[in-house]
Amino acid sequence: MWFRKRKLLLCILLGIIFAAGCGSSGGKTKDTSRQEDKIQIGMVFDSFIVERWQRDRDVFVSIAKELGAEVNVQNPNRNIEEQKKQIEYLIEQDMDVIVIVCIDSEGIKDTVQKARSRGIKIIAYDRLICDTDLDLYISFDNEEVGRLMGSALIDKGISGGNVLMLGGPLDDNNVSLVERGFKGVMENNHVNIVGGIHAESWQAEQASAYIYENLSKVANVDGIMCGNDNIAGAVVRALSEKRRAGDILVVGQDAELEACQRIVEGTQAMTVYKPVEKLAKKAAEYAVQIAKGEKLEEGTYQLLKNGIYQVPYVNLEPYAVTEENINELIIDSGFHLKEDVYLNVPYKMPD
Repeated sequence: MWFRKRKLLLCILLGIIFAAGCGSSGGKTKDTSRQEDKIQIGMVFDSFIVERWQRDRDVFVSIAKELGAEVNVQNPNRNIEEQKKQIEYLIEQDMDVIVIVCIDSEGIKDTVQKARSRGIKIIAYDRLICDTDLDLYISFDNEEVGRLMGSALIDKGISGGNVLMLGGPLDDNNVSLVERGFKGVMENNHVNIVGGIHAESWQAEQASAYIYENLSKVANVDGIMCGNDNIAGAVVRALSEKRRAGDILVVGQDAELEACQRIVEGTQAMTVYKPVEKLAKKAAEYAVQIAKGEKLEEGTYQLLKNGIYQVPYVNLEPYAVTEENINELIIDSGFHLKEDVYLNVPYKMPD
């Protein structure tokens, strides 16, 4: 009798376990490990090849966690189709907010609109997404970035000279804004833009290839505007091989460590420092605020037309970094360490 009861009890327990197992295999798409009581933020980047995106990610995730949110980070490695799939995945995960560093504004707008139709809030991070409604666009003043690049060249005495413009891809909306600011300064100072390219997918090797293939044109320019510091690095290496590094003024943006090293070494004239920690911190704060359904405070944003829609826009100030102010802007702020910036040359005390 005792044996039969024990056997019956065992069968009942096995049945319960089996039923539970069947229930958990019912094809759920959501991540059951996520904490449902927390705000859920999806964040889709461009790639992590560029140094600065790693900083953005780390600060954003840290601040969001402090504010009680979980962040699901996705990296499509510059592949627009993969970025669309990752946004679709975050839609299925029922995120409260999706923050996007878009690769191609045109390519993802329908996917973004799908997310909004599901009640998910959208923040365009650093790059504007055009022709779709957004809850926020947060970036730096990109036209000012271009003006700072141009002004740095003018300050070095190239008025009336010639420059090349080696920018990023035009599917990145910021590229045209930066170039607009740069061209304005060139026109006002009678500087001729005698050539250039738009490097597809921000591939720096396309810029160095341009240098090699246009040596006669390069020989007659006074400066080269580079879309970012990664492109500037490729350009400086190409100029070094032709023994022209330091003779032709090179400017870039992002204040990457190697760019700062080139500035103190004399092979890059300037970079634009965009305090990404501040950008990422503010974006995380806004993401949590928007997820809670709280309205943006009046006076903290402006409205920007992204083609069809007027979207809330928060822009931050960029700064020009040169040999004269690199200690103050980069080292004193803790953005890079003194021993790293001055790795290859003696430290220069500020005046």
